[in-house]
Amino acid sequence: MPPLTVHHLQVSQSERIPWLCEELGIEYELKLYKRSPMLAPPEYKALHPAGSAPTIQDGELTLAESAACVEYICHKFGNGKLFVKPSAPNYADFLYWFHSANGTLQPGLSRGNMIKLSGIDVTKNQILTLFQERAMATVKMVDTRLKDNDYLAGDELTAADILSMWSFTDMRFWYPYSLEEYPNIQRYIKRISQREAYKKAMSKAEPDLKLALDIEPPKPFFAPS
Repeated sequence: MPPLTVHHLQVSQSERIPWLCEELGIEYELKLYKRSPMLAPPEYKALHPAGSAPTIQDGELTLAESAACVEYICHKFGNGKLFVKPSAPNYADFLYWFHSANGTLQPGLSRGNMIKLSGIDVTKNQILTLFQERAMATVKMVDTRLKDNDYLAGDELTAADILSMWSFTDMRFWYPYSLEEYPNIQRYIKRISQREAYKKAMSKAEPDLKLALDIEPPKPFFAPS
């Protein structure tokens, strides 16, 4: 039995972890959990006090938080692969985009698009308007970065891409937004979606889901009342 168990809540950011494992070529056991009906089922929430996805287990260790899981797996099982060494010229770029994925990009989109889904008239609230503007400004910054770079840290896929891809794809089931104005992100999604490791991981993690790889977002899983 593989030493690493990956618990994946379907249609969530935990899809990052099976993709990571496939990129590293490591053995892992994948356990799938369906939403009940929208949130995680009780058995998933019981895995870790945070009750969040992803969650991984390595022997007696249970670990949550996607960035922590990615860093742990890369160094414990991947000999540091997909992380950039401090001596590399693109080390600072890697650090920025690795931390930006969960520190700025994903929370900004979550906040901005939840406001949009709520139906609130943001033009009457300067703070809410600012939240939405900042969210899409972050997407624009990524698009600009990808104009001259195949991946966020440079010419090669890194853990920064593993963390960032979901915000442009299946996250849009929850927070729909169009990629029409972001041609470089469109090419980035196509480039990554053609990787064998990505295709293999998604076929395991989301076998019944049409992935959100198109320019326009899919129909959201829920709508505000």
